[in-house]
Amino acid sequence: MTEEAGPLSGVLVADFSRVLAGPYATMLLADLGAEVVKVESPAGDDTRTWMPPERDGTSTYYLGVNRGKRSIALDLRDAGDARLAVELARRADVLIENFRPGGLDRYGLGFEEVRAANPGIVYASISGFGSGAGRHVPGYDLMVQAMSGLMSLTGDAGGPPYRAGISVFDVMAGNHAVIGILAALRHRDATGRGQHVEVNLLSSALTAMVNQSSAYVAGGVVPHRMGNAHPSVFPYEPLPTADRDLIVAAANDGQFRKLCEVLGIPEIADDPRFARNPDRTARREELRPILVERLATRGALEWFELLVAAGVPSGPINTVDGGFAMAERFGLDPVVEAGQGERAMPTTRHPIRFSESSVTYPLPPPELDEHSAELRKWLEDGRD
Repeated sequence: MTEEAGPLSGVLVADFSRVLAGPYATMLLADLGAEVVKVESPAGDDTRTWMPPERDGTSTYYLGVNRGKRSIALDLRDAGDARLAVELARRADVLIENFRPGGLDRYGLGFEEVRAANPGIVYASISGFGSGAGRHVPGYDLMVQAMSGLMSLTGDAGGPPYRAGISVFDVMAGNHAVIGILAALRHRDATGRGQHVEVNLLSSALTAMVNQSSAYVAGGVVPHRMGNAHPSVFPYEPLPTADRDLIVAAANDGQFRKLCEVLGIPEIADDPRFARNPDRTARREELRPILVERLATRGALEWFELLVAAGVPSGPINTVDGGFAMAERFGLDPVVEAGQGERAMPTTRHPIRFSESSVTYPLPPPELDEHSAELRKWLEDGRD
């Protein structure tokens, strides 16, 4: 059924997920050529109505994570629809779901039942807190940002905790699900056996906090909010210029020396107070005014050009439209159209590029139950 071949061409994904983590994962798989069948309740994915903003009556939230799929609405409480869902699972290479752990068992769609009929199935489950003692707790990204500790790290020192501006751990969990699915497919190719792949938001959060998690696990340190400051590197934060803040990320001694040269204060790089990163970090309150005084002589974009040309990581703080404009400037072509003709939908480019394989965008995000007729016929005819 796939219009163009990609590296996952021939892989059939039964998508029983909704909202963000699961749909994001299956969109990435669809971009790579997998055939994704999105199974929705008759009410549709929750995010279809999460607006504003919207485009032609559908939320842009939904549109952002559902290209490349076909939609069928199935009421799993209806015996006939449940049979079609079970048949889809029997034919699939991958099943992905984010019901509460065990939530699909009542419909004959739990892992053990699906594996009995389809021994090669890669069955991926995404939950908030795993299938053990946390199985009863609903999993929403905001909850996990709070419970993982991320919000204790986000915001001004001494101020209230803040959530990140996106559902960062849903996205992380979606990425981890894709990694797990691809690894399990590789294992199946070698052994012929499928398996259950489990991903949860809290574990994704703890690994995603990388250095902050390691500070606690390896160092016994409980990190705290520092605003935009980095706990281990300076300068690595926004600094004011003549017109607006600029990110300056001189993360090693060589970059700091180049920064000082561009700012016209090369002697600062030789000052024993600031020569090494641990010294700069410990004396950041002494060093910051020296850098700010020099940065105040030019605007952020002018400094950006000068610093990047010298090999010093830096960047202006953009709004989202500015981020897309920057990607255009760098030739990254961040906007692509999913589908063709009147249904073509502008969408954000898949982040991976291949030298030999294709990333494809053959289908726009589907309308609810858009492909019901063809999918029901295909599932009812009894043939793979």
